[in-house]
Amino acid sequence: MPNPAQILDDLARIANDWTAIAVIWHGLMAAAVVGLLAGWRPAKRLGATVLALPLLCVSVMAWIYGNPFNGTVFLGFAAALSALGMRLPVAKTERPQAWALALGVLMVAFGWVYPHFLGAGPWWRYLYQAPTGLIPCPTLSAVVGFALLARGFSARGWSVLLGILGLFYSLFGALRLGVTIDLVLLVGSVALLWLARCLKPVPQP
Repeated sequence: MPNPAQILDDLARIANDWTAIAVIWHGLMAAAVVGLLAGWRPAKRLGATVLALPLLCVSVMAWIYGNPFNGTVFLGFAAALSALGMRLPVAKTERPQAWALALGVLMVAFGWVYPHFLGAGPWWRYLYQAPTGLIPCPTLSAVVGFALLARGFSARGWSVLLGILGLFYSLFGALRLGVTIDLVLLVGSVALLWLARCLKPVPQP
């Protein structure tokens, strides 16, 4: 694995080289938020599977910039979450409890405007160019947020897997890389793991 300085440099390069992709991810998130506000509740299978796509994008970026650890981890988790998601029912997602709703909104907002790694420029660039969908922590923050809004898709295994990934990268970012704002992801990940305790395992076909 590269040293912390090299990792931080590569994350900054990804964030600034691929802002067009970040804009696309922001547009997709905006569409999802508008739909949720309008009362749309996606099918559990669809939602859980689609949320693996940002992780796949992070994997691609990591491989391009020579970080096989992140590339492998995010590819593996994207595949696992997709596989688990495809086994979920097509029933609509359930509405979250009040605390999960509030925290889910916070996590999505944090991932949306993740205030780190972009170069010099006006602050409002973060509203549409923050590196969500490009690098680990902002991507996981948004995905964890949407998972909380969907009550973990009522899937214990899926929620535990995502929670563990978020837990690892929040601690790695804060303690190893010195990006202390990643502790926000820690809060969301712990909350998702707590939520998973209350969910029943998905019955096997």
